[in-house]
Amino acid sequence: MAASASKAKGLASILSKSPSDIVILSSLRTPITRSYKGHLKDAYPEELLSSVLKATLSANPNLDPKKVNDVAVGVVLSELGGSKASRMALNAIPEFDTSSTSLYTVNRACSSSLQSITNIAASISTGMIDVGIGAGMESMTRNYGSKAIPVNVWPALKTSPIADARDCIMPMGLTSENVAERYNVSREDQDAFAVESHRRAARARENGYFDKEIVPVTTRFQEVDKSGQAVGEEKEVTVTQDDGIRPGVNMVGMTKLKPAFKADGKSTAGNSSQVSDGAAATLLMRRSTATELGLSGNIIGKFVGAAVAGCKPDEMGIGPAVVIPKLLGAYGLSNKNVDRWEINEAFASQAIYCVRELGLEQELADEKVNPDGGAIALGHPLGATGARLVATLLHGLERSQGQVGVVSMCIGTGMGMGGLFVREY
Repeated sequence: MAASASKAKGLASILSKSPSDIVILSSLRTPITRSYKGHLKDAYPEELLSSVLKATLSANPNLDPKKVNDVAVGVVLSELGGSKASRMALNAIPEFDTSSTSLYTVNRACSSSLQSITNIAASISTGMIDVGIGAGMESMTRNYGSKAIPVNVWPALKTSPIADARDCIMPMGLTSENVAERYNVSREDQDAFAVESHRRAARARENGYFDKEIVPVTTRFQEVDKSGQAVGEEKEVTVTQDDGIRPGVNMVGMTKLKPAFKADGKSTAGNSSQVSDGAAATLLMRRSTATELGLSGNIIGKFVGAAVAGCKPDEMGIGPAVVIPKLLGAYGLSNKNVDRWEINEAFASQAIYCVRELGLEQELADEKVNPDGGAIALGHPLGATGARLVATLLHGLERSQGQVGVVSMCIGTGMGMGGLFVREY
């Protein structure tokens, strides 16, 4: 499946402007913090969503909130799919008119909020709505008890003779080990990739590269000791930065870590994505609508299109390598047309494989792939990751004065999704 706001092909067509384009006016996120330990651990996912929705309105003061027709929220782990809590969070923001702004949630696992952005873009493209927000939220602190594996599944599926059915609930760490074994990704390469992710992210944080995309969150925080017991009193904190980045990490420390998923494995807590909490939101509308509302000067980019593709569940991490050629091919583009890539680092094993399979080794070395680090350093709050990647992509393209960007991620149960965006100035 490929979804697009335009059927135009070729770089010139992608960069051209049309009244029917689906444009982006803001793309923001909360800090991404470590689950169980970070400063957002006591926040509710809908609390984080509320923060980023309020910030979206603040970033677009000349937009009447009543013009926002629909909000799609990617969420993976929350009770009841997060639908009621998300709607409550929206309704509690007085600027929104609940009789004119609707909301629903989306779950395509790790790509949920890229899917929410895609859904909003498709609704705009077909005329169903004029203005919408594609968002995502996740508190893995609160909702990761089952490790994202369902506990009440039809037993016949667990014992199915069809491996691709059984393997949909294979622990993600084992799928990472499969990719490493099948495609010869060494432990050393995985550790080196992880160290570099932290180095890039630490540099970006130190230089303020994330400042324009991050929304501060004021919430409660209770410090706890290693046994989970409270230390001191609960206090109010304002969180402004990602806290999973480890500036001093090096190969010496990384190589000391034990395999996390199998005794003789290569994937560790250090070269896998972090369990995290966070939220993100992207505001979209038709270009002609932006013109009518006097908001053309607020446009920062456009959604060009998206694609999804399937792969085997037991090596779900190869998803980006499968879907990105499909996405670029749909628009007559090649790797050389892309100025920046944000490929989710679910595991170093699969990120390395995808970079190699896509022929992006030089782009990785030239810091066009994940130039400000990825989920190994920043974290992977499942439902929010897609929209987080879009925020990082668009603000990063601004700094480098690039135009074309791709975000992509692997998806549990065996899929890949990719989105194609253009930065405008």
